[in-house]
Amino acid sequence: MKAKHQRLTLVVVAAVALIGAVLLAMQGLRSQAAYFYQPAALLKADVPPGQPIRLGGLVLPGSIAKAADGVTTRFSVSDGKATVPVTYRGIVPDLFVEGSGVVATGRLDAGGVFVADNLLAKHDENYVPRELGNIDREAVISESETLIK
Repeated sequence: MKAKHQRLTLVVVAAVALIGAVLLAMQGLRSQAAYFYQPAALLKADVPPGQPIRLGGLVLPGSIAKAADGVTTRFSVSDGKATVPVTYRGIVPDLFVEGSGVVATGRLDAGGVFVADNLLAKHDENYVPRELGNIDREAVISESETLIK
């Protein structure tokens, strides 16, 4: 076989191996991906229960409630258009307060409640996660006042 053909064969084999490795990596990462949703988008999306996702929004004022076990926290996350109830079992971050931005990683249960495995809270009063930059804080606060009445 000529040297030119050997090089061409080697390049083709390397390209096929590289494409195969990329496809395997994409398949493996697909099962680990957690898509980000805001409450309104989550309610419109057809997310099957148990699929890992991230939910972001503002903690609805007046919605934080601790369960009797002292470890379970229930609250609602809103984007001003929709609200999703959340349950988190664990120690909440120190900066987790009503009206603050939060990104929760977890999954929806069969009843439509988001069961969070991890919470990420803001770090100061001006911080809003990049994904939540378009949420109107005033709309969320007025929504919470409407729900309280």
